[in-house]
Amino acid sequence: MQVKRNILTVILCIALITISSCTRNSSSPIGAVPENSIGMVYVTGGTFQMGSNSGYSDQRPVHSVTLSNFYIGKYIVTQKEWRDVVQWKQGSSTSPLMPDPSYFKGDNLPVEQVDWNEVQTWISYLNEKEGTTNYRLPTEAEWEYAARGGNRTKGYVFSGSDNADDVAWHDSNAGGRTHAVGTKLPNELGIYDMSGDVWEWCSDFYGGPYSNKSQYDPTGATNGESRILRGGSWSNINSVCVCTFRYPDYPINRYAVYGFRIAKDK
Repeated sequence: MQVKRNILTVILCIALITISSCTRNSSSPIGAVPENSIGMVYVTGGTFQMGSNSGYSDQRPVHSVTLSNFYIGKYIVTQKEWRDVVQWKQGSSTSPLMPDPSYFKGDNLPVEQVDWNEVQTWISYLNEKEGTTNYRLPTEAEWEYAARGGNRTKGYVFSGSDNADDVAWHDSNAGGRTHAVGTKLPNELGIYDMSGDVWEWCSDFYGGPYSNKSQYDPTGATNGESRILRGGSWSNINSVCVCTFRYPDYPINRYAVYGFRIAKDK
């Protein structure tokens, strides 16, 4: 696991070097703005085989997971969505969250440079704003099931295709930056960007390799130092952007490759 963390730390360093050479330009092309980008996709629950026999050791063993119905964000949370919620909260009180934390600027670009704890605070504001308690981060199992296409899966390696360029912004096509959400093809459930663009925080603690026991609505380890990120980013090679790749990091870390999407119960 330490080798894996070291490899990805190098990748992050390369990403930061790339960022330092980019110009912050809010007028840069950011693609078409999708309608209702905070909209949710209903995911019918089911049983799937989680993990991979061909990846890192922490993706094994492949094991049976059964999930209940849930909703997940159709898109990664955008900078405008983040800012709107933070500014709403600031209208009645102060907020520790920055309205515009992202390095790459654009309303419809993914919000990034947000750590796990900040995401939790933002979700609590969203729940308050909407008068609910239902919004949350997806579990790692929910994320992988949705990325694979749920009960409509066609068994693709990436989320929606066996060709990364169809569905993902990654190191070979992203030009060293994030891109507007929803500008690649969706997966079988109509969800966008679950491979590439930015890593996505999940709710789970990282607990190392999987158990071989069948699980029902798993929520991950009960404690730990790291939280899970999924999906890969604009700075990663194709093999990192597959549906099964797991990356643990400390919840206080924030980079221009870290974002999230929301989930909620049925």
